[in-house]
Amino acid sequence: MAGHRVSDHQACNNRGFDALYRKMQVYLMRIHALVASIAALMAPGVALAQSAVVPEDTALDGDYLTVGVGAIYGPSYEGSDDYVATPVPVVMGKLKGIEITPRPGGAALNVLPDGKDTKVGFSFGPVATYSGNRNSQIEDPVVRSLGKLDAALYLGGNAGVTVYRLLHGYDSLTASADVKWDVAGAHGGMVVIPQISYFTPLSQGAIVTLNVSAKHVDGDYADYYYTVTPEQSADSGLPQFDAKGGWASMGAGFLAGYDLDGNLLNGGAAIFLLGSYNRLLNDAKRTPFTAIRGDADQWLIGAGVGYTF
Repeated sequence: MAGHRVSDHQACNNRGFDALYRKMQVYLMRIHALVASIAALMAPGVALAQSAVVPEDTALDGDYLTVGVGAIYGPSYEGSDDYVATPVPVVMGKLKGIEITPRPGGAALNVLPDGKDTKVGFSFGPVATYSGNRNSQIEDPVVRSLGKLDAALYLGGNAGVTVYRLLHGYDSLTASADVKWDVAGAHGGMVVIPQISYFTPLSQGAIVTLNVSAKHVDGDYADYYYTVTPEQSADSGLPQFDAKGGWASMGAGFLAGYDLDGNLLNGGAAIFLLGSYNRLLNDAKRTPFTAIRGDADQWLIGAGVGYTF
């Protein structure tokens, strides 16, 4: 049956792509929440490149660390129609079996890394993020006249489930949720962010993750960011508004990465591109900060560079 025999060259390639799939899903798949234009990246005809012999040992075996820096261009506050550029750091990796995955303004840890041949895997661990919503870069003069709000520091947990090898041997689909509370005393409220992410490599040097997500906030959060008090109304001319908790937004987007030498397995420098669209809902949409001074349609784009050790 020589016609069906797998060559050493093909076997080595397959091992390399197995390593790419297992390791690089950590590199991008569980990042939240950022994402836009899903259809443009759902290219079913893209095949994995099989032209280069990939070493079985990779820079992503065992412990590794990726650090990076980039910039995002997005709303100056939640609900704003003014856009500003903001630098962002990126840290991800795996240390002592614990995965580090980035979040906007923070990171999450996964203490349940999946095994080599797992079909269904689970993730669980703490999450910590920082939010400077209406704390800086307030471009709208009316909103700025009401003063800055305190920054929020969120601590909580993340849990998820991942199904591997859906459309081909190297992709995966994850459903997860972050539940976190402000512990810095800004508002003391709770935020819940469920999301679904799809990860796939496009080649040995390129990967992409697609994401849909939503955000639910409690009454303390809504009151702090969306309410217009009688005093604020008198100072700004905005109508009074008494905000309630509930679903605040839903959206979608993408994050893509490309290794500068065409091989994500050997570490080194890589570039990333991201984009997202979110639609504000309920009182996040109805508040005068959005309905009069801003826009319920929220867009974000960004790019950067990272290095894996």
